Amino acid sequence: MQRKPQPKPTDKLFSHRINEKITGVSQVRLVTDDGVMIVGFEEALRKAKEENLDLVEVSGDQEIHVCKLIDYGKYKFELLKKSKEAKKKQHVINVKEVKIRPRIDQHDYEIKKRHAVEFLQKGDKVKVSLRFRGREMMHSELGMNVVNRMVEDLKGHGTPEREPVLDGRQIVVVISPAVAK
Repeated sequence: MQRKPQPKPTDKLFSHRINEKITGVSQVRLVTDDGVMIVGFEEALRKAKEENLDLVEVSGDQEIHVCKLIDYGKYKFELLKKSKEAKKKQHVINVKEVKIRPRIDQHDYEIKKRHAVEFLQKGDKVKVSLRFRGREMMHSELGMNVVNRMVEDLKGHGTPEREPVLDGRQIVVVISPAVAK
């Protein structure tokens, strides 16, 4: 048994009806360089062909549909260009994780701290997690001391979103990067 191919989602940028694809309309509110006027659909389509432009439906949810005379290819290009430019300017914040142990050695601690500082300087959030194994749970205060020391050492580069929390067998704290001055 073969499956039916699923329809592809239409791109929201280019979901306009143009020229003959505008159906069920007798009159349109036509927006041109001269102004706005209400004309018959056939006349609007004829004007578009005379001026070598496309009749594009801007708003179809009104009683009289709003259409514009524009070069649709150029319009699509401009929209695509604007959306790419907007994507360039946005910054995605990632959450990087640094895992430590309750009995971590000083040198290992310094390396983990250096990695956390690098992540914070790049603008990423850092999740510091300390995991207990076996009988280490008996001395959870030692683990809390290590996490608090890490938070204290990272104070200049970021601020914790909330206090470190003991959650089951691990202590977790998320540190946000400091705002650049």
